[in-house]
Amino acid sequence: MVSIDNLCVEFSSKPLFQDIGFVINPRDRIALVGKNGAGKSTLLKIIAGLQQPTSGVVSRPRELTIGYLPQVMEVSDTRTLEEETALAFEGMHVEEWTMKAEMDKTLIGLGFRREDFTRPTSEFSGGWRMRIELAKILLQKPDLLLLDEPTNHLDIGSIQWLEQFIQNSAKAVMLVSHDRAFINNITNRTIEITCGRINDYKVKYDEYVKLRDERREQQIRAYENQQKEIADIKDFVERFRYKPTKSNQVQSRLKQLEKIVPIEIDEVDTKLLRLKFPPCQRSGDYPVICDDVAKSYGEHLIFQHVNLTIKRGEKVAFMGNNGEGKSTLVKCIMGEIPFDGNLKIGHNVQIGYFAQNQAQLLDGSITVFDTIDRVATGDMRTKVRDLLGAFMFGGEESDKFVRVLSGGERSRLAMIQLLLQPVNLLILDEPTNHLDMQSKEVLKNAIREFDGTAIIVSHDRAFLDGLVDKVYMFKDQKVFEPIEKSSISLRQEKAEQAAKQKVVKAEAPVTETKQSYEQQKAEAKAKAKAEKALKACEEKVEKLENEIAEVEKILTEKNDMQLVERYAQLQQQLDEAMNEWEKLAG
Repeated sequence: MVSIDNLCVEFSSKPLFQDIGFVINPRDRIALVGKNGAGKSTLLKIIAGLQQPTSGVVSRPRELTIGYLPQVMEVSDTRTLEEETALAFEGMHVEEWTMKAEMDKTLIGLGFRREDFTRPTSEFSGGWRMRIELAKILLQKPDLLLLDEPTNHLDIGSIQWLEQFIQNSAKAVMLVSHDRAFINNITNRTIEITCGRINDYKVKYDEYVKLRDERREQQIRAYENQQKEIADIKDFVERFRYKPTKSNQVQSRLKQLEKIVPIEIDEVDTKLLRLKFPPCQRSGDYPVICDDVAKSYGEHLIFQHVNLTIKRGEKVAFMGNNGEGKSTLVKCIMGEIPFDGNLKIGHNVQIGYFAQNQAQLLDGSITVFDTIDRVATGDMRTKVRDLLGAFMFGGEESDKFVRVLSGGERSRLAMIQLLLQPVNLLILDEPTNHLDMQSKEVLKNAIREFDGTAIIVSHDRAFLDGLVDKVYMFKDQKVFEPIEKSSISLRQEKAEQAAKQKVVKAEAPVTETKQSYEQQKAEAKAKAKAEKALKACEEKVEKLENEIAEVEKILTEKNDMQLVERYAQLQQQLDEAMNEWEKLAG
């Protein structure tokens, strides 16, 4: 479908990659991986036709359609959400009701509400604008989807919807993502950019990691054997260089040495983020206590009756879809916005706060070094370059101006600022956005070893798994731990109300009318069909409730992120099943 042949890209005469080639086939699901700066985003732009290589050819059929989602884009401010999204259908012969149905399904799947449809796009943040562009691309149904970090601004519900869309509806896909769970769920092929070339693995990411490690071990062994061979040849040459009787053998060994092709070892990013938070003072036993906390904007209720207590040393996660109030509660804890109820910050609590927009707040007119030098104090003033090197800003990188940094680089820089603060309560709002997998793993280990308390707002399932002790779910203006049964009792309440309505309808008088045999037969058939559908729906509801109860039972014993995710899925399915049951019962 798309053929890449002998592709080379150079920047300032320095090769980014050279002589690479591969083919993208229909229905391929490709994860494009490599360390930061390897050229992943550049390769996507070249395949999309937005950038030209230094040399080489990208062959595409003339009729091929490509949908490309960059990390950063601009959306017009002159249209409503619905009008902007409808641009996806320009030039397509689609009936209006079909277009409306597909738009509704896609926008709601990506987290928009129906009341958002008439809002101007100027009212949406950068993350929501990215969703608008993603919706337009998906609605165009291109032959090839090129996605650069598509999950950065998506919540868990939207990520799961996108996973299902790609699995069921997309054609060929190539994507760059640092969301390990996401790429494992949807890809079947992994192309790695390393040492300026590519390695093509026909497996999912986790399997690729194992194969890559095995490959590198083999390379190391082969390299060591080759170095021993080279050393033996050189040793022979040095010993017999001046002996006439050995001259022919010496010359033969020298020619042998010239013919040896050095074995390369796949590069790994060894400049790890050696992230270690500085020692901090001990806080009180309960750093955060929320007692019946509520927040509204005018008549719009965000959440109410929030009651939670976070103990010293706990690592907790705030999870839920965007707009449910996770970041809002963080702002309440930080004292940035007013709220109702009581919220107490414990004794001697020192907060370190990493906000979603922290990277955007950096001054673009100064260098990386100056950014940190201005906030460093005491002994750290002499260790700024060491600290920057640990965050992959070593050498000339530290002299870059902040305005030229990528999103991931800015996030790392903002994290260094947090690192310089001796805090005992970390509040991290989407800390892994734009971080690569290796950086996320180092950050995860650092938080795990952190002596203080941590509140982490994140949709990154792999990052939270094995890190947090407790999860608070944000849903339907409530905040709860998944093991609570309040939502189940609410559904039972709804079911009882629906059942009562059914009894009332059954008792209502029926006006006798003369009906033909055919009408009676048709009505009897329709009734039997409805009763069958109702019974099937009741069985589905019962099955889902039993499965939820089993998951809750396990969650009382251990906190597993996959189970929490499964719990949220089951609850959503039960909501849908109950709605369907109410329609059938009505």
